[in-house]
Order: sequence, then C-alpha cells, then structure tokens
Amino acid sequence: MQQIPVDTAGATLMVAQPPQPKYANQKTQERAADRQTGEFLVTLDVLFVMNGNAEVVKVTVGESAISGELAMGAQVALTGLVARPWENEFNGQKRHGISFRAVAVTAVDAGGANNLKAA
Repeated sequence: MQQIPVDTAGATLMVAQPPQPKYANQKTQERAADRQTGEFLVTLDVLFVMNGNAEVVKVTVGESAISGELAMGAQVALTGLVARPWENEFNGQKRHGISFRAVAVTAVDAGGANNLKAA
C-alpha cells in the first residue's frame, strides 16, 4: 500500500480527543492489531494547525508507542507520520479516504511546540 510521509515541521499539534482503543469489529468489540507485530492499536484525534489553517485528523498508533499525558489540549509530536489512501466497497457503495498512522505520539512541553517534526 502506498504511504505518503507527512511533514509536521512548523505545525502545532494538539490532542483533540485522547487515545481510544481501535476496533476491527465494533459489534464484537474485537480489538484491531498491527498486522506485523500483533500489538493492539489505538486512535486519537489530533488538531493539526499550520499556516492559519486547522484540521482534526484521526491518527492510529500502537498502544505502547504513546509517551506522556495525552489529555485534551496537550501538545504532541508525531514521529513517523504517514498518510495512506484507502478505498473499499460496502453494501454496493464505494468509499475512499485517507488514514493517518504514526510510529509514536509523544506529549511535549509548550516550549517545544514550535520544533515538532516527523522522523
């Protein structure tokens, strides 16, 4: 699958919604896991602010790759952030979008917020 690196240098990143378990099947509450490592995944909503524009993006990360307190409003660094285009068909309707995945999410102090960059 194609992956597009996302440069977060110069952006301010803040937690919009704290990490929540990611489910492979909502009905059965089956947890989603990384296909290579088997680690459980979580998602968090991140407010991405750059050049006067703000967007909330849902980022998926391994459960153990979260460092620090990720309460709402906390500034974070996203290591290894990539965007992945996706497409599927459900009940005869084609759907498509972009998913975001990070290697790690780390809480940063307010003084380091302007120095965020992807690895």
